[in-house]
Amino acid sequence: MTGLSKVSYEVVEGWEQLPAGYAHLDVCGTAVDSKDRLFVLTRSQEHVIVYEPDGSFVTSWGEDILTSRPHGLTIAPDDSVFLVVDRGHLVHKFTPEGERLFTIGTGVPSDTGYRDVLPNTIVRGGPPFNEPTNLAIAPNGELYISDGYGNARVHRFTADGELIQSWGEPGTGPGQFNLPHGICVIDDGRVFVADRENDRLQIFDPAGEFLEEWTQVQRPTNVQQGPDGLLYVSELWWPVGPRWFTGGEITENQPARLSILDRNGVVLKRIVGSGDPCAPGNFCAPHDVAVDSRGDIYVGEVAYSFAGRLGMVPTDCHTLQKFVRKEIS
Repeated sequence: MTGLSKVSYEVVEGWEQLPAGYAHLDVCGTAVDSKDRLFVLTRSQEHVIVYEPDGSFVTSWGEDILTSRPHGLTIAPDDSVFLVVDRGHLVHKFTPEGERLFTIGTGVPSDTGYRDVLPNTIVRGGPPFNEPTNLAIAPNGELYISDGYGNARVHRFTADGELIQSWGEPGTGPGQFNLPHGICVIDDGRVFVADRENDRLQIFDPAGEFLEEWTQVQRPTNVQQGPDGLLYVSELWWPVGPRWFTGGEITENQPARLSILDRNGVVLKRIVGSGDPCAPGNFCAPHDVAVDSRGDIYVGEVAYSFAGRLGMVPTDCHTLQKFVRKEIS
């Protein structure tokens, strides 16, 4: 192991100081701003909640706007905030204080042949949007949006929301997707797409030309580049049973985890628990990851949507965990 062989990550139990009257069954989005404050996108009560690095509550906003299942949160270099609302088929841009600046999308799903049943029923890729999932910002300010639950595409926009191009179709080949669930544009301009149900990261150039795929990941939900230049990947649990989209059978329990990779795809470290997925430091349903300037990691989980509503885990399973980076002497 290189790079992180002398680093450990310790979970901070009780970190989140959630105010009285607030609750969340899912945390679907996490991101840090230039002050290392954590912005958290929640479900069951739909808010953007802001925390200081010590877990103290700062504010919340978005309650009057966030309906139709919010899904993704991204913070721009100027601290503006993008929210992706999947069943609303919209992407909003806000100030850090919650003032809406503009919206991308009409709110009407595009025609992809999609029906909300399993297995995947998407017939063709379509224009923006049909249940979009996440947004990434390129070094030049352009916006890349993964359009995943009802579509199989990536859309590229100007910084002010004008469509430039789209690419992708349903399938398993290069440039095809089975639920493009997360997206990241790293500092060299490469576009990483978390192709969740294909168990891979697909990598493209800025114009959507396929470069390569990384298959050393498991049901990736999102990928983020940390301040250290490394790539942090949140990965879902594969319980024993049939795969949802690509067929085949899962014969051995594969716990959820967080993987840290270098820019060439070498796995440097994995945080993976064993046993109870709701035990502190273990994972049930990692959905997003954020890394602050100190290298501390925040993981948001959709424990209720993924497992709690099915009775697989208790409804009070953790949905937000902080891991502090420690140097090993």
